[in-house]
Amino acid sequence: MVKKLTSTQFLEQFCTRKADSGFDPEVLQSVSAILKDVQLEGDQAVQKYTERFDGTTTDNLIVSEVEIQEAKNKVAPETLTALKEAAANICAFHEKQVTPSRIMAAEERKQLGQLVLPMERIGIYVPGGKAVYPSTILMNAIPARLAGVKEIIMVTPVKDNEAIAPVLVAAAEIAGVDKIYKIGGAQAIGALAYGTETITPVDKIVGPGNAFVAAAKMLVFGQVGIDMIAGPSEVAIIADNAADPAFIAADLLAQAEHDENARVILLTDSEVLIQLVEKELESQLEKLPRKAIASVAINGDSALVLTDSVAESFELSNAFAPEHLEIQTADPLSTLGKIKHAGSVFLGSYAPTALGDYYGGTNHVLPTNGTARFSSGLSVDDFIKKTTYTYYDKEALQQGRMAITQLTEEEQLTGHGDSINIRFK
Repeated sequence: MVKKLTSTQFLEQFCTRKADSGFDPEVLQSVSAILKDVQLEGDQAVQKYTERFDGTTTDNLIVSEVEIQEAKNKVAPETLTALKEAAANICAFHEKQVTPSRIMAAEERKQLGQLVLPMERIGIYVPGGKAVYPSTILMNAIPARLAGVKEIIMVTPVKDNEAIAPVLVAAAEIAGVDKIYKIGGAQAIGALAYGTETITPVDKIVGPGNAFVAAAKMLVFGQVGIDMIAGPSEVAIIADNAADPAFIAADLLAQAEHDENARVILLTDSEVLIQLVEKELESQLEKLPRKAIASVAINGDSALVLTDSVAESFELSNAFAPEHLEIQTADPLSTLGKIKHAGSVFLGSYAPTALGDYYGGTNHVLPTNGTARFSSGLSVDDFIKKTTYTYYDKEALQQGRMAITQLTEEEQLTGHGDSINIRFK
């Protein structure tokens, strides 16, 4: 069952990450070949790999209006209601992130400012096949639309010539997606990055995928922007003896069922709580439909950690920098000041991570594998560019002339100084 560790053992085993690509060399080689093929052959290459990997053959990659209408009619009314409620919450939260262009400093003869400009076109990768994730569409498309992105393109694979999952079509319409293409894998990333005869290249690619998709995103970075290279899902829960062990076990399993490599961590100063959570994990795991996946994760890179105090639990969490951090203590709101590194924080016994995954309004696209130390979850800011501008008139430049030319001499960049001085001859 899940490992029980001391604070020192946790630090040694979970908080000393080494930076590497994390990709199998064979995966990188295969993906590189696919991307090169798509870059050279366009639609022909995309169709070739779509038939090879997904068993789908089509001359028309885009989802037609007829297909969209047929799909929407198949979605249960209660699902549509849930999607719309979630979208409203996500929109309400993210619209507060929108920042206008502004003047940063203004005097009589000079002005400095910042233009906030949306990206022209972005691409969203949405996994398909056996599992479908409409929440991915809402979380990625809504911030982009609020940022002012003019065109949002979505790609998602379909297997064996089947129709696109109706719930994905419904979520795409609610979130404001403009076009949907029935392609997936590295070939879809290549099509978005380089463009084809039918797919216009985008400025940025966002959204999760398998190892081939993640590798493709990494390789096209520079040609386009990407959101992040996401690792396995992870959650850390800080709890005291007032926490409910059944709640904690359920929240740990909710992350563990994502995939076998998920990391789930409990940090507590209560040995009794650890014992009770361990029993709950055994009991709840038996009833979980995805038991086979969750059990591997629970018995793998996961741990129940006994700390000396709640304060030490926060220190360990900051060292770990989890994707999701739950705080189930007697007064969770008072602990916000103790958090230094976390992708998203969930406070109290009634704010499980699943709330943020689907409905609460905060974004569920979050930094993993300790990258919360230096990066943030997806937001409106991911779909804008900030361009600064400067205006000086002749007198304002004259006032700074001596200082500027002095610095150009120090750096031995004579041409820079000349470009100032020539204006006063």
